[in-house]
Amino acid sequence: MDIGKIISELKSSLPEGVKLVAVTKTKPPEIIEEAYKAGHKTFGENKVQELVQKFEKLPEDIEWHFIGHLQSNKTKYLIPFVGMIHGIDSFKILKSVNKEAGKFGRVIPCLLQFHIARESTKFGLSEEEAFEILESGTFARMENIKVAGVMGMATFTDNKEMVRSEFRELKAIFKKLKSSYFPEDPAFREISMGMSDDYDIAVEEGSTIVRIGSKIFGSR
Repeated sequence: MDIGKIISELKSSLPEGVKLVAVTKTKPPEIIEEAYKAGHKTFGENKVQELVQKFEKLPEDIEWHFIGHLQSNKTKYLIPFVGMIHGIDSFKILKSVNKEAGKFGRVIPCLLQFHIARESTKFGLSEEEAFEILESGTFARMENIKVAGVMGMATFTDNKEMVRSEFRELKAIFKKLKSSYFPEDPAFREISMGMSDDYDIAVEEGSTIVRIGSKIFGSR
């Protein structure tokens, strides 16, 4: 398997302005190194401990995205180096990221994760919860996070129309938040949706970040 070739073909198939996060959960550092040597530098992990271990072993200029469900007691381990946190699914987590980032003088780009799937096992905010966060005085005083957009995961199903409608729902939420809370903020621009099985639909529906693992590295 020529990982460099797969990544190159994948990137050339994506429209301009769509970023590829290569998802490397459970993959050894050597495989990430292979992708890195082929010129790819943006990788995603969903477990804090695994991400920290890989960060310590791999080149420093890798841009790491945390794409999993984050627990507030583990936030501090990511903050020194993480490039973006995709799964902000509660106010508690956002507060934790802001507090820890303050200790390092960093501003962390974050995406608000919304529950768009028909599966109860997926994490995510409702629109009401997001409005509550964004309208609060606490949020207004946060100086060490930057809300850069939204993230969501579609239902795991062969029903492409269901997946498409869920992605459309996330795009609609993005537009609503942009016009109501971030109209003058150029940093609020990301829609992180689409994985190996459904990224093509996600891109058609306006995704700006796709999170692709098994299509590049093979199944776990």
